[in-house]
Amino acid sequence: MPQMFKTWQTKSAKDVSLVTLVTFITGIFLWLIYGIYLQSLPIILANGVTLVFNFILLWLKIKYR
Repeated sequence: MPQMFKTWQTKSAKDVSLVTLVTFITGIFLWLIYGIYLQSLPIILANGVTLVFNFILLWLKIKYR
């Protein structure tokens, strides 16, 4: 979340690696699928929120490229 706010405030995403961000989003998405499979609400909520924040960061990375 701090990285997202910094990117939004400075209007610069040069500190964010696109490859690392996409890899992290993929991992979080797989954890979310695993949580859904297990029907584990804590895993679903934690990874769902993290996924939303990282999609916002990805959008900022593309926007401020």
